[in-house]
Amino acid sequence: MSAPAVTTSLSNTASALEEFLARQERIGLLRFLTCGSVDDGKSTLIGRLLYDTKLIFDDQLATLERDSVKHGTVGDDIDFALLVDGLEAEREQGITIDVAYRFFTTDKRRFIVADTPGHEQYTRNMATGASNADLAIVLVDARQGVLTQTRRHSFIVSLLGIRHIVLAVNKIDLVGFSEARFNEIREEYLNAVKDLGFKSLTVIPMSARYGDNVITTSERTAWYQGPSLLSHLETIDADADAAVRPFRMPVQWVNRPNLDFRGYSGTIASGTVKPGDRVTVAASGRSSTVARIVTMDGDMERASAGSAVTLTLDDQVDISRGDVIGVSGAPVVVTDSFDAQVVWLSEHKLFPGRSYIFKMGTRSVSGSITKIRHRIDINTFEQGSAETLDVNDVAGVSVSLVAPIAMERFTEDHDLGGFIIIDRLTNHTVGVGMVESASQAPTNIVWHEMGVDKDARAALKGQRPATLWFTGLSGSGKSTIANILDRKLHALGRHTFILDGDNVRHGLNRDLGFSEADRVENIRRAAEAARLMVDAGLIVIVSFISPYRSDREAARERFEAGEFLEVFIDTSIDECRRRDPKGLYARADQGLIRNFTGVSAPYEAPLAPELRLTTTEAEAEELAERVVEELRRRAIIT
Repeated sequence: MSAPAVTTSLSNTASALEEFLARQERIGLLRFLTCGSVDDGKSTLIGRLLYDTKLIFDDQLATLERDSVKHGTVGDDIDFALLVDGLEAEREQGITIDVAYRFFTTDKRRFIVADTPGHEQYTRNMATGASNADLAIVLVDARQGVLTQTRRHSFIVSLLGIRHIVLAVNKIDLVGFSEARFNEIREEYLNAVKDLGFKSLTVIPMSARYGDNVITTSERTAWYQGPSLLSHLETIDADADAAVRPFRMPVQWVNRPNLDFRGYSGTIASGTVKPGDRVTVAASGRSSTVARIVTMDGDMERASAGSAVTLTLDDQVDISRGDVIGVSGAPVVVTDSFDAQVVWLSEHKLFPGRSYIFKMGTRSVSGSITKIRHRIDINTFEQGSAETLDVNDVAGVSVSLVAPIAMERFTEDHDLGGFIIIDRLTNHTVGVGMVESASQAPTNIVWHEMGVDKDARAALKGQRPATLWFTGLSGSGKSTIANILDRKLHALGRHTFILDGDNVRHGLNRDLGFSEADRVENIRRAAEAARLMVDAGLIVIVSFISPYRSDREAARERFEAGEFLEVFIDTSIDECRRRDPKGLYARADQGLIRNFTGVSAPYEAPLAPELRLTTTEAEAEELAERVVEELRRRAIIT
C-alpha cells in the first residue's frame, strides 16, 4: 500500500531537483575576491559567508570546531578563517599564503570567491586572484585604518580592471561600533582612491567574526542605512558592458574531426554573434560570414560574452590557434609594440631589453620591455623614474614583440588586453600586464627588401653565413681562440669578422656600463650587429662574456635555424684567476671593479652549447681547429 506514496515522493524529489538545477542555470555568476592588509579578516569573512548561507556540512563543522581549538585565534568561538586557510603553514601562522577559491550560491546568484594573501611578499598571489574577478572586497581593520597594503591592493585591482569595490570596515565591534570611526576611515579611503576610476564604491561597517552586516543588517549599527554585504553582492551588475562591446573571440582550437567539418573553438571575450554576421580575422584581415554556432547541446541562434562555442564560416579562411575573430567594421588592433602597466612578480629584477615570452589570450610571442616609462610609488601613486623593477613593483612600460599580435586596451577587453610575462628559461611567470594603449602597427616603417639577399652574398663568398657566439669568463681564452680561428678561416679564403666585447665598447657600446641592465643592452646590440653581418653573408665571430643564459637565448632568436652556434670556452674561475692577463681579477678582489663577472656578478654557463672547448685540456691552436672542423661538418664552409 505504501509503494504509490514512495513513487510520488521520488517523483516530487526529482521534479524539485530539476527545478533547482534549471533555476541555477538562469541565475548569474559573480566572481569576487577579498583583499587588504594581513589580519584584516579576509578569511574570517568568507568563512562567515559560507556558514551563514548554510553551505557547511555537518562533518566540516565538526572538523572546524576541532581545528578552532587547535589553531584558532578567537578564544572559545569558532574560527571561521580556518574554513579557507587550508595550508598547515597558514593555520600555524594565522595568515593566508596561497589563493583559496570557494564556491557558494543563494537563490539570487552564484558566487566564486578568492581569498587572497595580505602580506606584501605574497602580492603576486593576490594579483593572481584578482585577474578574473568582477568585484573586490577591500577589508580594513577598524582599529588600524587605511594602511600601505590597503592602497597597494586597491591600486592593483584597479590596474587589473576591477571597477566595483566594497570597502568592508571590519572589526567594527572592537571600536565600539563607532559611527565616527567608520566615517573617518570611509573619508580617508575615498580620498586615497579617488583617481583609480572605480565605477562603484560601497562602504559597509562590519564584524565578520560576529556576522554584523554580513548576511543581514545589524541592529548594533543602527546609524548605517546601507545594504548588508550579501544583499549588495546579490544585486550588483558587475559586468553589464561585456555583451554590448564589439564581438571578439580568441581561437583556442581549430576543430577538425573529419574532412567535412572545420570549426573554430573558443570562449567569446565580448559582444554577441549570430549566423549571418560578417566577421574578420585580425591577423590576416580576411573576412567571412558565420554559418553556424555549434555547441555540445546543439546549434545556437545567438551567443554572447562568456559562451564557449565553435564557429563555422561560409568560406575557407586560414585561421590558427591564437588568431582573433572579430566583427567586421570594428577591427581588432594588430601591433608589435604597445604601452602597458605591469606588476613585477619575480625576485629576479626586470631589465629593459631582456627577452621574455608574452602570453596574451591564446597567443604567446617573444618580446622585451624596451623602456620603463615610470615606476609608481604605491603609497602616493606618484610616478618616478626607474632603470629596473623589483618584486611587487608597479610600473608603466613600453613593450616590443617579435611579431604582431591582436590586442585591445585592458579597460575595454580583459581577455585581449591582459597578458602574463614568462621567463623563457625557467618558464616561470614573472609579471602580469595590462595594455594601456595599442595602436595599429605603423605602415610607414617597413622592412626594405634588398635586391641581393644574404644567400646570394654568401654564395659569392663560397660559404654559408653564421654567427659563432664565444662565451666564457674573462681570461678564459675567448679572444685568443677567436683570433686564431679568424686567421685560419682567412687563410682558407673565407670572409669573416670579429665582434670583440672590448672593441665594441670603444664605439657602439661606449655609453654602457657594467650593471646588469647595461649588460643586457650590451648583448642586444651585439646580436643586432652580428645579424646585419650575417645578412651580408659573413661568418661572424662574437667574443663576449655574455654572462646570462636568457640574453644569449635572445640573441639566438635573432637568427635563422643553423645560423647561430654557441661556443662555450670552458675555463674554471681558478684558472682564469691564475692567468689574469689584464690584472682584472686582482683589482676586482680589492673592490676596485664593481659587478665583475665571476667575482661580484654571476656567470651562467651554457647548458647545451653547440661546442664546448676546455682550454685546460688542449692548446688554443687545436681548439680553433676543432671549430673549423665543426664548420665543415655543418657545411658552413666546404
